[in-house]
Amino acid sequence: MSSHQVVGFLRRLLKIKRIGHGGTLDPGASGVLPILVGRATRLSNYLTDYDKTYVAELTLGIATNTQDASGETQSINTRFSVSPKELAEALASFRGSIWQTPPMTSAVRVGGKRLYELERQGLSVPRKPRQVQIHSINIMAIWHEQETLGFGTRVLLRISCSKGTYIRTLCHDIGEKLGVGAHMSFLTRVSSGPFRSADAHTLEEITALAAQGNLEFLLPMQTALPGWTQVKVHPLVEERIKNGQFILPEHLLDVPSALTVGDDVVLLSVDGEMLALAEIRRTDQLVCQPFRVFME
Repeated sequence: MSSHQVVGFLRRLLKIKRIGHGGTLDPGASGVLPILVGRATRLSNYLTDYDKTYVAELTLGIATNTQDASGETQSINTRFSVSPKELAEALASFRGSIWQTPPMTSAVRVGGKRLYELERQGLSVPRKPRQVQIHSINIMAIWHEQETLGFGTRVLLRISCSKGTYIRTLCHDIGEKLGVGAHMSFLTRVSSGPFRSADAHTLEEITALAAQGNLEFLLPMQTALPGWTQVKVHPLVEERIKNGQFILPEHLLDVPSALTVGDDVVLLSVDGEMLALAEIRRTDQLVCQPFRVFME
């Protein structure tokens, strides 16, 4: 399924139109796809900015036109040997800030059209390289029959990276670095920001829970912003927040730490419902100014 198809499935299941996702997951991949329901769709910009963690399988000796297992074979290299040390050194060279050229199978827009649409027409167009961050890249397992790595060797990698990183392109580029060719033969996203696969629900689980009227799979909106200071507000100022008007520090309840100018905070009702995102500002006094309101 594509990410769009997942959203469509959940719209029909939950009978809610306002549903979106927090970062595309390729149809050939599995793993974490954050879903935003109702008012939470207004948080999408924050979710797409999060770092991601993937587990990917790299297959050496075979390069494809899509850089993954779904494409046509472009080259086969059956006569080579790579030592584990050479592989480790090649992987290390991709840590940090690197440049990637988006693959033709990506959703990047060029001239108003997505690259994958052009690719389906048999077209290939120039693409601008993008700078991304590879925070870590570690070997989890290697499947091979000899001491050295050769044709068909599969390497399982755990990769932590910034948004916009193409893991298939990373696998392709590793093959180029080694001079043997390679493609991504498997991919799963194990985390996206604060959301982890261990805490996720399958569509089958969601379907069963929804049939029982159990919506425990829906998390509080503030779960998406774990790094933000969360503050409850006095009920009497909720109407001011709804209208986008500032409130004073004395209207904040149980402030966890001292707030300073420029701090972003999540404003909650006394019942823990997310009301708004706000910034601490100074006019003639210190105020808390909502800039994104979720109250209807």
